[in-house]
Amino acid sequence: MIRYLVTGGAGFIGSNYIHYLFDKYDNNVHVINLDKLTYAGNPDNLKDVENRPNYQFVKGDICDAALVDELVPRVDIIVNFAAESHVDRSIGDPDAFIKTDIYGAFVLLESARKHKIKKFIQISTDEVYGSILDGSFKETDTLEPSSPYSASKAGADRLAFSYYVTYKTPVIITRCSNNFGMFQYPEKLISLFVTNALENKQLPVYGDGKNIRDWIFVLDHCDAIDFLITNGTLGQVYNIGGGNEKTNIDITRLILQKLDKPASLITWVTDRPGHDRRYSLDTNKLTALGWKPQYDFDSALTKTINWYKDNTLWWSKIKTGEFLDYYKKHYKL
Repeated sequence: MIRYLVTGGAGFIGSNYIHYLFDKYDNNVHVINLDKLTYAGNPDNLKDVENRPNYQFVKGDICDAALVDELVPRVDIIVNFAAESHVDRSIGDPDAFIKTDIYGAFVLLESARKHKIKKFIQISTDEVYGSILDGSFKETDTLEPSSPYSASKAGADRLAFSYYVTYKTPVIITRCSNNFGMFQYPEKLISLFVTNALENKQLPVYGDGKNIRDWIFVLDHCDAIDFLITNGTLGQVYNIGGGNEKTNIDITRLILQKLDKPASLITWVTDRPGHDRRYSLDTNKLTALGWKPQYDFDSALTKTINWYKDNTLWWSKIKTGEFLDYYKKHYKL
């Protein structure tokens, strides 16, 4: 049995990864989920696994060294999803991003070093590279993060690498493109726009809507992480992408089309500061090992939309209170 510590496991990608592990390995894995349960951490994401004997939820902060040191000796592999991850929030309140994303990663790496963990997967992001107008970023390219969020992720990314070089901590770093899918907090483009459209509310598009992102279905991301745990080389960085570069306005129109909603729901809002124009990843290093995405974009988007249609209670509870106040203030709607 392989024992995992999944940090940030109550969040979007983390909870999907825990579901992925149980779906693939059933009782041959044991998962400890360490999550602080900030606004984006949702226990409802894991209701269906909470009573499994090979699952344990621990409410806590990765910055809590005593707690981390208590958990790490009980696992073989750490997968660090825990992070503050919303660019807009990082612009208004960068403090939490620096603390969680960098210092939290340090606490985990220190414990992994002391307790000789077998593998440490640091989940980074394509945003550490900054924007690129032509071509695609390779893993060896210079990092030029342009927001407090991406800068904090770049710091953790390089800190993890330094632990491999200095202490031989068995680190692998992944940099993934934009994820979408089930259980995504409705502040990111697809999850926000799908739920807004279902409520016949406005879809706020930044600037001219022509910012380009590569999109990957969250279960493909989970599969790539699992693949790299087995097949990746320690100390290496791997780009993970879906090969689906699309403009924000094209995504918006496609969502409206699939939900049979009018284009009049689109509203244009002032572009955010430092908004990167295009992200693009060269994923040849990963695909050369034999991995490729299993989901095409159109079918994965349909699957995602259907999930939100079928789980109205999940997201309608979220789109109240703190989120609603933030949403109204940020988008001035």
